[in-house]
Amino acid sequence: MTRTVLITGGTYGIGRAIAAAFAQDHNVVRSYLKTPPSDALTTQANILSVACDLLAEGSAQMLVAATMKEFGRIDVIVNNAGLAEPTPLDQFDAAAQHRIFGLNTLAPQALLAAALPHLAPGAAIVNISSINAELPPKGAATYGASKAALNLWTRAMAKELGPSGIRVNAVAPGAINVPEAPRPEELTALFVKETALGRVGLPEDIAKAVRFLASEEASFITGEILKVSGGYRL
Repeated sequence: MTRTVLITGGTYGIGRAIAAAFAQDHNVVRSYLKTPPSDALTTQANILSVACDLLAEGSAQMLVAATMKEFGRIDVIVNNAGLAEPTPLDQFDAAAQHRIFGLNTLAPQALLAAALPHLAPGAAIVNISSINAELPPKGAATYGASKAALNLWTRAMAKELGPSGIRVNAVAPGAINVPEAPRPEELTALFVKETALGRVGLPEDIAKAVRFLASEEASFITGEILKVSGGYRL
């Protein structure tokens, strides 16, 4: 039977690359916040795009229900949706702090809780973290902290769900060039200078790592945070 992958934020950038990687041979459900996707994936019968505000109460349950109605099973969850906002120390904004932690740390927990009754042995969770969980970004410490919390939660869930045969891992991207939101050339050059492989990453680099961790080839891997950064700041 064809496996089903549920991807949050799966219509843009890294999320879209992950959706495309799985769409070759999986059913894919991908959430989006406001703008309906218009990419080529929308024409495929094995793709379902669902409008969903992951910060809204009941959103996780709605997304799981839509997945089960369309495809009848959930085998892989990719928590990709995230939020990076500046949080300068001298301009504390409680609402921004709550949004960042809400989407980056709490939304994955809510989605797993909603999906857990439908997950069988062999299921896999892959969380999208960041190298900023270990290398805190200046002026955006809350973002780094939220991803550090996500890393700890990843390991905790691997420990809790391991006896049920469910694996939980994370991918921590380095500097990734997203075509829809390119970095300034001077900033890209700085990242390249600090990266061992001499280039910034592509969304497809992250998608390949996610697909690997979700596959049977990674059946004895759980609780790991896989850096995909090209050797950033080695």
